[in-house]
Amino acid sequence: MLKNLGKYIFMIELGYKYIHVFKKTYYHPFISQKPAYKQLSLDRQAYSNSVLEFLNIDVKVIGTIPKKDKILYAINHRSLLDIIVMEHIFSQHDKSGVWIAKQELFDAFYGKFFKYSGCMSVDLDHSRGLLSFFKLLKSTLSRVENLNVYIFPEGERHKDEGIKEFQSGAAKIAKANGLDVVPVYINDTLESVFKHAPYKETKVVEVHFGDIIDHHNLESGYIELFHKVKETK
Repeated sequence: MLKNLGKYIFMIELGYKYIHVFKKTYYHPFISQKPAYKQLSLDRQAYSNSVLEFLNIDVKVIGTIPKKDKILYAINHRSLLDIIVMEHIFSQHDKSGVWIAKQELFDAFYGKFFKYSGCMSVDLDHSRGLLSFFKLLKSTLSRVENLNVYIFPEGERHKDEGIKEFQSGAAKIAKANGLDVVPVYINDTLESVFKHAPYKETKVVEVHFGDIIDHHNLESGYIELFHKVKETK
């Protein structure tokens, strides 16, 4: 009980601290978009690295992370640790990026963390909101040439085995902005990993990166990576 309470207190306190850190960049009157997204990415990564260090979780990357940018990373979604694990990886490869998240996450009590850390909201319930999102993302990518896009194409956490059917948003984003796609499979049930953290001995989770694929093949290419991972086990 105390073990679980301690990690939540740590993450919440650290999260509120970083909201103030994010706001310095978010509201900076003289910073342009490219250095702003770079700084916000660095700050998200610093937060994530601190959380994983506290939980004593390490990450093993299997596959190759492209050196080029302007990539859409399509990631399976099981746990609140998914973003933290991915930001840890991106911190080791000098990647700047923007997370795409549903509007409801920005409306929740932790919404300020998502807003000020540079995440981009999409309102799936209103066509006007979708149009505004696509315009904003296209404008942002045109101004920040090294920006990557991070998204959970399943649309929400999937607690069962396998991969949930993809929503259409990830492929549409890649097509509209001419982005290559890299499928990423987090090969662990991170919800269970988080439940038992922090660990006395370092817990290692595996993250598999597939080859670059075209947006037309996003779901089939992802499923191919998933089966490849499972066959090696």
